[in-house]
Amino acid sequence: MTPGSKTVNTVLKQLARAITGLELPAIEKLAGDKEDAFQVLIGTLLSARTKDATTLAASTRLFAAAPTPAAMAALGVRQIERLIYPVSFYRHKARFVKATCRQLIDRYGGRVPSTMEELLTLPGVGRKTANLVLILAHQSQENICVDTHVHRLSNRLGWVRTRTPEETEQALYRAVHQRWWPYINLYFVTWGQNVCRPVYPRCGECPIEAQCPRLGVTRRARPAVVRRRATTRVA
Repeated sequence: MTPGSKTVNTVLKQLARAITGLELPAIEKLAGDKEDAFQVLIGTLLSARTKDATTLAASTRLFAAAPTPAAMAALGVRQIERLIYPVSFYRHKARFVKATCRQLIDRYGGRVPSTMEELLTLPGVGRKTANLVLILAHQSQENICVDTHVHRLSNRLGWVRTRTPEETEQALYRAVHQRWWPYINLYFVTWGQNVCRPVYPRCGECPIEAQCPRLGVTRRARPAVVRRRATTRVA
């Protein structure tokens, strides 16, 4: 049973407000105002199973050394490894990065393609990476990017009953109005990293607690103890 549109709209509106001031996902920072398709593509390739701070630092080093596909393709695999270490699976990712840049030059004239079919031909690129490139760099309104946070929160909320991110993506197209599709990843990743964590989610600090059945949650974080400085009362 999928949620009603009113419930989905309420939750997403509340999350849009709630993430204000929280630490943004690394790829959102990389995209910035430029929404550079190449940086989004390579940064997302590096981000798999890697903490955001590590991804951001590694991406920054790599782009400083090689800001274009041609410059990056000219680097040796060992050079790329040193620049992106310690991202997870950095040796595999270094090969993917070099091969992807070579293919961007040979097949696409150095440009990042703007269709799902073309993006999926690039080495190491799956649906998550392709969707994020389409949303952030090509302003697509027709894609949902599902990573581990989106997958977890969607199931925790009871919006989907799925086993894989790929299944979650398809289920969310049916469960959520299209106006929200480009924003789901930003909202859920930011909230999942800061509040609705995999273990010990901070439910007591969550504005959507009333709309969340907390499916699969067995233990919640204890409420934070707020210590306030003593203040002098002014008459």
